[in-house]
Amino acid sequence: MKFIPALFLGFLVAVSGAGAQSNFGNSVSLVPSPFVAAASTPNLNFTPAPAASTSILADFAAPNASPEPVPPPVPAAMPQSVQGVFEKYDSDIAVGYTYFRFYETPGDTLNGNGFNVSGTYWYHDWWGPDGEFFATYSTQPNVNSWVGLGAGGLRVRKVMERGLDVWAHGLLGVAYLAPKSPYGSEWGGAAVLGVGADLNAHHRHVAYRLAVDAVGTHFFGVYQISPKVSVGVVFKF
Repeated sequence: MKFIPALFLGFLVAVSGAGAQSNFGNSVSLVPSPFVAAASTPNLNFTPAPAASTSILADFAAPNASPEPVPPPVPAAMPQSVQGVFEKYDSDIAVGYTYFRFYETPGDTLNGNGFNVSGTYWYHDWWGPDGEFFATYSTQPNVNSWVGLGAGGLRVRKVMERGLDVWAHGLLGVAYLAPKSPYGSEWGGAAVLGVGADLNAHHRHVAYRLAVDAVGTHFFGVYQISPKVSVGVVFKF
């Protein structure tokens, strides 16, 4: 039984030694040495990293969010087509063939063939001053005859699709009948009222014309109304 007091004494010595080591460690950690702090503290001189862009942060913040729809690209403007568009010119001159059935007297009719020349200055797109001259030649059993007429007035037109212009005109002037008749003077008053159409050709400076006119004349104290048909070519400038 003598070893029990010795065992108890050894236990006390061991406990006191463990407490002394614990207090010594705590005292070392609570009282730091300036040399140890200087040696253990690193120099934290560094450049901060740039902040993440808004789009990257947005991607991390909401990874499941659907992106905003991208608007479709604006299509390039389609070139304007000029097919079927005919340029308008200020003036035109027409030349062509004319057939004139002249009712000279109630029992005397002349079938004349000849030419005509006309010109128009389009003061506006749809109207302008107009002038025309034509002459036809006819044969009779005893004598050959000429009928000529010059007149001026107004022409109006309507520009249609596919290069077609329709027009009408009214003219006043004088007429000449040869040879001289014993019934009166070879000069007389005249008037022309008619309609027509110009079909523009592939070359924009040229068109083809068809015209139908009623020609009124005054010879020998009598009024005559005679038909005239003309075809020709129109030159525009």
